[in-house]
Amino acid sequence: MLLEICANSIESALNAQNGGADRIELCTHLEVGGLTPSHGLIKVAKELLNIPIYVLIRPRAGDFMYSKIEMEVMKEDVQFCAEMGCAGVVIGCLNADRTICWEQTEQLLEKAGYMDVTFHRAFDQCPNPFEALETLREMGIQRVLTSGCPTSAIDGVETLGELVDEADDDIIVMPGGGIRPENLKTLLQTGASEYHSSAIPKGEYTTSVEMVKAMKSLLK
Repeated sequence: MLLEICANSIESALNAQNGGADRIELCTHLEVGGLTPSHGLIKVAKELLNIPIYVLIRPRAGDFMYSKIEMEVMKEDVQFCAEMGCAGVVIGCLNADRTICWEQTEQLLEKAGYMDVTFHRAFDQCPNPFEALETLREMGIQRVLTSGCPTSAIDGVETLGELVDEADDDIIVMPGGGIRPENLKTLLQTGASEYHSSAIPKGEYTTSVEMVKAMKSLLK
């Protein structure tokens, strides 16, 4: 089973790697759910890390309905990640009714080229997660990051298990949202093969090497 760490800085990314994480999702501003890191941050992370880097593509806080101009920014960021040799990008575009925006998602998928694509927790705002999962499956998205719709994954454990079953081997359902060593064991009952955490202790701002190690030990 794999552990992805949401890293909000170079220090967090290095701590994730040193703790044994399998890959990172690189972002900034976790206080608003994460935003796209600067090109400089992406470049330096690529130079210093030897585990796969997925980059969050989200130009601003707030909803996940994007204007044409915002889409141009996002497409440029995806293109840069491809040029830098990143392993994947993490995206999420919704319509006004909070269903998956097929057109915008497809545009970003096209730009992603060889890279893996994860649909992030915008998914948890969809009114019907099973319909949303089917849409993403049809589009060829590799993975969806979800808490099962509640704020935290532990509260959505039942739905997460159902989504994992529904996904079968066509798309990866990766639980995320408040995952810590103390609740990861419960979440293993979902049957998921990948898990997502920032591994940042309460009151701190940087990923903890010890917390990453503790979670990795549970996933062996």
